[in-house]
Amino acid sequence: MDELELEFELHPRLEADTLIMGDFPLCRVLLMNDSHFPWFILVPRRAGVSEIYHLSEEDQIQLLKESSVLSQVLADSFSARKMNVAALGNVVHQLHVHHVVRYEDDVAWPAPIWGVIDANPYSDEEVESIRQRIHTLLEGEMSFVPF
Repeated sequence: MDELELEFELHPRLEADTLIMGDFPLCRVLLMNDSHFPWFILVPRRAGVSEIYHLSEEDQIQLLKESSVLSQVLADSFSARKMNVAALGNVVHQLHVHHVVRYEDDVAWPAPIWGVIDANPYSDEEVESIRQRIHTLLEGEMSFVPF
């Protein structure tokens, strides 16, 4: 474990708005607590990083691999019409990459999801169901460690 990982702390906004699903070798896997969309976020466990180019070349490649695995698993499992994958950081400067499963009948289609409708938190049962589903799907993928 390097110093940047030891100093890593999840941004308070991400901590408040998400649920931890587990860790890939580089990134923490979060579920946005909004049942309108299957919406996951990868956060590299590196302190002080706000842009992809701030990561080492090795970490950049690892982020792409983890993002691709997560995107494919989500697209297949949730029957996505489209996967929206983006690193914005206008509000939360800590580097984080959104992975949003989109459908033609979702409340925001085809526009971006932000600001369209207030979040609708998952029930405890829904969270547990998604947690089990994600853990099963990511088991054996890139040394995923479930939480």
